[in-house]
Amino acid sequence: MTAYLPGHIELTRKEQGCIFFEVAPTQDPLIWSVEERFTDPAAFRAHQERGASSVWGRMTSAITRDYTISGLD
Repeated sequence: MTAYLPGHIELTRKEQGCIFFEVAPTQDPLIWSVEERFTDPAAFRAHQERGASSVWGRMTSAITRDYTISGLD
């Protein structure tokens, strides 16, 4: 997974509407913290779609994601 992370971070930060995107390891090597902010729900949804169809998305599709998402109402 980590081999694909720098490219994913770079592409995400270049996305229209990306305000902040940070990925950091935790004390558990199998758990990573992801914090991201986008200008609006449409920008976030576009990010989710781009990420899922990217090399990152394909190579990490088997990894469980456990998100708390706010601000999409």
